[in-house]
Amino acid sequence: MNPSPILTPVNRRHFITTTGAAVGALAISRIAHAAGSDELKIALIGCGGRGTGAAGQALNVPGNKLIAMGDAFGNRLEGALKALKEEHGEKVDVPADRQFIGFDAYKQAIALADVVILATPPGFRPIHFEEAVRQGKHVFMEKPVATDAGGVRRVLAAAEEAKKKNLKVGVGLQRHHQAGYIETIKRLHEGAIGDIHTLRVYWNDAGVWVNPRKPEQTEMEYQMRNWYYFAWLGGDHIVEQHIHNLDVANWVKKGYPVKARGMGGRQVRTAKEYGEIFDHHAVEFFYADGSVAFSQCRHIRGCWSSVSEHAVGSKGIADIGGHSIKGSDGSAWRYKGGKDVDPYQQEHIDLFAAIRSNTEYSEAANGAKSTMTAILGRMATYSGVEIAWDDALNSKINLMPDSYTWDTKPKTLPDPDGFYKVAVPGTTKVV
Repeated sequence: MNPSPILTPVNRRHFITTTGAAVGALAISRIAHAAGSDELKIALIGCGGRGTGAAGQALNVPGNKLIAMGDAFGNRLEGALKALKEEHGEKVDVPADRQFIGFDAYKQAIALADVVILATPPGFRPIHFEEAVRQGKHVFMEKPVATDAGGVRRVLAAAEEAKKKNLKVGVGLQRHHQAGYIETIKRLHEGAIGDIHTLRVYWNDAGVWVNPRKPEQTEMEYQMRNWYYFAWLGGDHIVEQHIHNLDVANWVKKGYPVKARGMGGRQVRTAKEYGEIFDHHAVEFFYADGSVAFSQCRHIRGCWSSVSEHAVGSKGIADIGGHSIKGSDGSAWRYKGGKDVDPYQQEHIDLFAAIRSNTEYSEAANGAKSTMTAILGRMATYSGVEIAWDDALNSKINLMPDSYTWDTKPKTLPDPDGFYKVAVPGTTKVV
């Protein structure tokens, strides 16, 4: 999700602005002409709003065709197929025998494609990515790429295997494909504000949807329909959303934090329908050079909101998300932009250009490590203790169920009154 003066954080993930789409079409046309237009067959795994959006952006690239879809829920697949067919017509060729429903749908859909889009709830990302790499497919996977340390380790291992197989992997951290961010961070790396000693990063906003429980649902189905509120599925909002801002901090620092400490809890969003996650987190991330990133993320309505990143250096300050720099000598710079391509579209342009030109393209390792940064932050807030990066990455705590069926009991279960156990700082163990 990318902060914008036009789009709100809730709706920005679902569509491209009219101007961005028009400019994107021109850029795509030029790339396709340069790189060739051999048809690439795409499979979509995870047919919710983000998956539908990502598939649409892939189909905006000439020479691509959607030929298979998979989702745990039939209604999700049907809705996505209808929307994509209306928008992209003959580029969508997914007859009934290439529509797969259930927990194993991903294996069947992946087998039919050249390129796989992985956009299920994040807890499933490691097993889906592993399977795509095993089958030798190029991948676009949404962020975050895991919800616990074991999942991150699996993604890192699969990323190495993908490199050996010359597979191209994109990850949905679209700021890396946004011209304003690219130019601003380039200038920071060139020393525009001197040595950067402090960063401030925020994802403070109102929160997201809830799907009410239905009597006929198993616990597994209920949690999957409300995946955002369960750590094994979504990671908590520090992982699912705030990863974007933490990834920018890592990008600026050209590395990952060595430890973190913080606090958080549930003060407002305490009803049973909000599962087990916190409604606020505040974390200090420490990097190897002694610099600190101060992090906030919050889901509480009626409060100060910000989705942004800022840097303070020995020679000035930068509003990274605002693409502006002020020097202590009075100098000022702001990215002027122009008719830039929407970054959600640009990341697909770049991935498919790399596939067609067979150039190296691998965002999986950074995606995994920025995911781990967010998980490290959650570990710090859930436990209330300082956590070292290596201890966090090597944690043996496994959030995932032992199997995947509709009758499987997730590890987090409600009490007789329907409430879920919530982490208690000072008590909860995370490593």
